[in-house]
Amino acid sequence: MSVRKEFVEFVLDQLAPVGGVRSRAMFGGYGIYQRDTIFAITVDERLYFKADSVTRAEFAARGLGPFTYSARGKTMTMQYYEAPPEVFEEPEAMLEWAQQAIGVALRAKSGKRGKAQ
Repeated sequence: MSVRKEFVEFVLDQLAPVGGVRSRAMFGGYGIYQRDTIFAITVDERLYFKADSVTRAEFAARGLGPFTYSARGKTMTMQYYEAPPEVFEEPEAMLEWAQQAIGVALRAKSGKRGKAQ
């Protein structure tokens, strides 16, 4: 098993209390889903949670930055921010941050549906 896959399996084990969590390979990393809702990604053995205008300040206050990548000579920034270190040491912290990210993802989904109608 590759190191990347081992990290994803570790993250999924840590997220088990959330329920219905799975991963899917994508873009050199993995998307982390609760049922059909993506709420986190892993890239280069780092976990990133989905953030929005409601939660972004909490990440920034802790010095946690967004996931970025280069495409066509430009730096692209995604709305996924690095998870705080305590999520790997404290199960309650993992659950809290994951639930927050799921809420962000669900808000984003409902906003998209509303605009499409």
